[in-house]
Amino acid sequence: MHNRETIVRNKAGIHARPAAMIAETAQRFSAEVMLTRDGTVVNAKSIIDIMLLAAEKGSKINIAATGADEEKAAQAIYDLFERKFDED
Repeated sequence: MHNRETIVRNKAGIHARPAAMIAETAQRFSAEVMLTRDGTVVNAKSIIDIMLLAAEKGSKINIAATGADEEKAAQAIYDLFERKFDED
């Protein structure tokens, strides 16, 4: 299992567009990717699940990936957060 922690940095938080970007990125990998916020764990390959996190700017998110390409999957999701989903 590969874990990364990040913070939501974009002004609008995780709304539909960032959720879609996360899900599309996660789906490129065979690894299972889960996101956690305040004890809520969701599947990163599901836009609906990601939206349930209701993650606003400043929220701490844990990215956990398990599988053959877990490190690459976690890094790719982490990179989306770091570039603020290309919003700012």
